Amino acid sequence: MAGADDWSGRYLAELATQRQLSPHTVAAYRRDLAELATLAGITAPDGWSKLTHFDIRRFAARLHGEGQGAASIARKLSGWRGFFDWLSRQVVLDANPVEGVRAPRRAKRLPKALAVDDAVQLMEGAASPHPAPFELCNRAMFELLYSSGLRVSELAGLDVQHVAARDGAPASLGWLELDGGEVVVTGKGGKMRRVPVGAPARAALAAWLAVRPPTRDGSQALFLSERGTRVSPRVVQLRLKAHAQKAGSPVHVHPHVLRHSFASHVLQSSGDLRAVQELLGHASITSTQIYTALDFQHLAAVYDRTHPRAKAK
Repeated sequence: MAGADDWSGRYLAELATQRQLSPHTVAAYRRDLAELATLAGITAPDGWSKLTHFDIRRFAARLHGEGQGAASIARKLSGWRGFFDWLSRQVVLDANPVEGVRAPRRAKRLPKALAVDDAVQLMEGAASPHPAPFELCNRAMFELLYSSGLRVSELAGLDVQHVAARDGAPASLGWLELDGGEVVVTGKGGKMRRVPVGAPARAALAAWLAVRPPTRDGSQALFLSERGTRVSPRVVQLRLKAHAQKAGSPVHVHPHVLRHSFASHVLQSSGDLRAVQELLGHASITSTQIYTALDFQHLAAVYDRTHPRAKAK
């Protein structure tokens, strides 16, 4: 490979001396160029100039097929592109063969969702026989998050009842209608929606309302901080995290995990993607379709656990 190293060696030397890149960075460039030389079978200096756009695309596809991540391939393509930009100033190239070659798309990370049993354990776990008011407030919040799939901002913005605009104060953006078993919330884009509230959440809300003190800021906020003012999304996050740890949850739980769990569990039971879209307040069905992947993961897990021929012996 000595011949192939002629141009790459000069390039790496220039990176180290003229551009003064760190030894660690130069070493990374060296590994990436050595990998390209191996992929292309380059054994002579003129081998670099013979590479084409289609060669690079093929190499990127091969790396992807070998299991290399999109971020790693994108980094290598960037390094290769820089090398050929430099090489084009040393020799005549028809074109930079890396131009226009894109790394595979990064796999979209699926939202985390609790298993049904874990969600039930979280709702029922660490319950005190004689709960203090703040514990009743927390239970009502957590039950409502899971029952109705609310965003944490929607939850924090709820009022006990609808308040009309007056004296320069705005109308309620969200409120509870306990008798009707619903909450009304304002989601992204100012879109208002009604969401049903399940029986356990209604019971938890009723228990909280029975001991809820008057607010210190004169608001109609449904959920309160320790200071008696409207609870903030951050406080909800911290309270839920502490509750999940106390309840022995196997994963880190934050409010969006409960929203994802709500969507996944409703979809598993109903198969109605449009209904889940409406319940979540998604403007586009595209945003909701990610839960079909979660639903398939659930089905695949059930298959792996139960089918006698699912696992290779």
